[in-house]
Amino acid sequence: MLCQFSFQNFRSYRGETTLDFQAAALPEFQETLIASGHATSLLPVNVVYGPNGGGKSNLLAALACVISTVVHPVHDLGKNRQTFVLQQQVPVAPFRFNETSCEEPTGFRLFFRVDAYEYGYDLAVKDGEIVSESLYRKALGGKKPAMIFEREADAIELGYSIRRQSINRKVNPKMPYISFLAINYDLPVINEAMQWFEGCILQSYARPPMYASLPFLQDESQKQALIGALNDMDIDIMDIRFDEGQQRLYTQRRIGPASYELSFDEESDGTQKLITVLPVILLALREGRMAVIDELDAKLHPKLLRYVITLFQNPEVNRHGAQLLFTSHDMYTMKNTVFRRDEIWFAAENRAHESEIYSLYEIRGEDHQRIKNTAAYDKQYMEGRYGADPYLSNLLGGDFS
Repeated sequence: MLCQFSFQNFRSYRGETTLDFQAAALPEFQETLIASGHATSLLPVNVVYGPNGGGKSNLLAALACVISTVVHPVHDLGKNRQTFVLQQQVPVAPFRFNETSCEEPTGFRLFFRVDAYEYGYDLAVKDGEIVSESLYRKALGGKKPAMIFEREADAIELGYSIRRQSINRKVNPKMPYISFLAINYDLPVINEAMQWFEGCILQSYARPPMYASLPFLQDESQKQALIGALNDMDIDIMDIRFDEGQQRLYTQRRIGPASYELSFDEESDGTQKLITVLPVILLALREGRMAVIDELDAKLHPKLLRYVITLFQNPEVNRHGAQLLFTSHDMYTMKNTVFRRDEIWFAAENRAHESEIYSLYEIRGEDHQRIKNTAAYDKQYMEGRYGADPYLSNLLGGDFS
């Protein structure tokens, strides 16, 4: 489970930027939170709104970048411990709109939980080479984290849990050391950290990848789960099959005693989207994974988008601590009946063309009071009261009643 993600000098983001999944002390929807004993409860969902070009996709790309940087060397050698779902690898790209940022490293920092531990991972990359890297771990509720390893350029220091004579401290400058350890050694603490990285699902559905659900449809139980979810959405597909000879996907419906088939290409854009996105959503819920999806709302009816969101917010469905991070333009779901205030984020560029993010919970009105959980979030956003709107000049002022 992701606790917090920070990064700097990546694409449209120059300064340090932090996205938080740690729940604030708010009264609404407490039953939806992911509790972890004595540690801070975590949010099951975060959504990012904002104008085109504001930085929504780049925020998700930053998270995809650090995850793919860590996992790809392991995956390429077939050493991954579980199925890794990544639409495409995201390269490191620094902020371009000043003279100094291109000469500075791009930095990432992650805090995440696996079972009884919270991990902190830092990575800095410049010109394709690792500048610095570290991994720490502490017990949930504990105060002092233990160092697993620290790396500065080619100098590597090992912590007590992996300090062995046989472990090689020389590694390719382009490879993360955590990846090197995962490939070459069987170390419980590294295996546990890599479990989280490999479990992340990274997808963009602005253009649904054709037949992306095929690997999941090869498992009968997963196929039936997909069909059941579609039926819950009043999409009456009775079966889905892939014709090997034609290399074509078909859906089947029953009308009276007769069955009829449609090619995947003949289905509506929305149904195509659901057939591609639902398998990874169900995988995340089944195994407690993190799903990072750009433009989840594209080609989806707002009620279907809300259905997907509630799957993660329902503790009876989301029994393993799965999380969803997605971008959206859909105002129908920006409501106090759908999200907590700390689950709504905005991305926008400032006058220096630097993207910034902030949560609805952070915004204060002229009276210095926070937005109330009874406010009409969608209406106030469209009025320009929350910023992140390219057409309205009234950014953070106004009466937030």
